[in-house]
Amino acid sequence: MRQGLLAATLAYLIWGLFPIYWKQLQAVPAAQIMAHRIVWCLALVALWLWLREGFGWMRRLSLHLLLMLSASALMIGLNWWLYIWAVNSGHIVETSLGYFINPLVSVLFAVALLGERLNRAQWAAVAVAALGVLWLTLHAGRVPWIALLLAVSFASYGLLRKLAEVPAVQGLAIESGVLFIPALVFLLWENHRGNAAFGHLDVQTDVLLILGGLVTAVPLVLFAIGARRIRLSLIGILQYLAPTLQLLCGVLLFNEPFTGIQALGFGCIWLALLLYALDSVWRNHRQRSS
Repeated sequence: MRQGLLAATLAYLIWGLFPIYWKQLQAVPAAQIMAHRIVWCLALVALWLWLREGFGWMRRLSLHLLLMLSASALMIGLNWWLYIWAVNSGHIVETSLGYFINPLVSVLFAVALLGERLNRAQWAAVAVAALGVLWLTLHAGRVPWIALLLAVSFASYGLLRKLAEVPAVQGLAIESGVLFIPALVFLLWENHRGNAAFGHLDVQTDVLLILGGLVTAVPLVLFAIGARRIRLSLIGILQYLAPTLQLLCGVLLFNEPFTGIQALGFGCIWLALLLYALDSVWRNHRQRSS
């Protein structure tokens, strides 16, 4: 339990600082950044697995597991592309809203699909957070489609990875493998058209694109470890860490607007997190006392 909690927390902290990294690649189209993430992530993970245990484990994969990991690969691929595009298009605050909505979706998945049960305090936390999201949505003047797609895609990914009976690194290798051929073909096509960024801008850009595989693999592995060892509803609450950091990056580092109306909505969400955390502390204290 403790290892899973630590792994998931570290994953969300890394994701929370992602805007700083991807902003350094603002000159590169989002689709190319995503494709490089896939290619270099697979190269890194495949090398790691080959050095540690070879590839004999692939013979034990079932068709059902491959289908689940293919579905999770599509969900995370969509999430990657949309997030990178939004960050480099000046929508960091809205991406943070998406990841604030995401825990609500994860909690609802846990209740509706996995049969997890929430007590009254936890339901109150969900209701307060939902109120904050509704407030932000109504005052945005439009449907926050970036936020909604980010929330649903990553919540779906978390659900699939929790259900998939596969070690974290091996699962990531399969997911990257599913997306590898389309990503590589796309990069070769962009290079043929003369639109490729890799090798045509500067050394710093090339290094950042390559290291994108590392910064992609590490938090995903940590997340998969956490998803297998702790409740999905707890994962949903931990996800508030990443959007909080993303919000701070957008407002403090990249000067995106953050109005009083937005502050009220985000305040409801932070209050919900506090309610859930206090309830968890109280229940753990009672269990130890009894």
